Amino acid sequence: MPDAFDTGPGPSRTAFLLAYFAVILGGLFGATLGYGVTEIGCHGDCGSSTAIGAIVGAVIGAVGTGVVAVLALRAMAEWRRPPR
Repeated sequence: MPDAFDTGPGPSRTAFLLAYFAVILGGLFGATLGYGVTEIGCHGDCGSSTAIGAIVGAVIGAVGTGVVAVLALRAMAEWRRPPR
């Protein structure tokens, strides 16, 4: 009996690398947005607040981009699956 979760030949290594760099880029953009939003809303000494805002923004951006990347890679693997 064949494995029910076998996807056959998966996406190319280039697709995995593009997904990896997309997650990194999403994290960087999220950090920039988190820093900017915290910097605008804070008055006075805001060193730790802006750092926390940047970290939270980076995590949210990277996780969101990672979800989309995983879904895209799984769809690519399903398209390349041989017919049963």
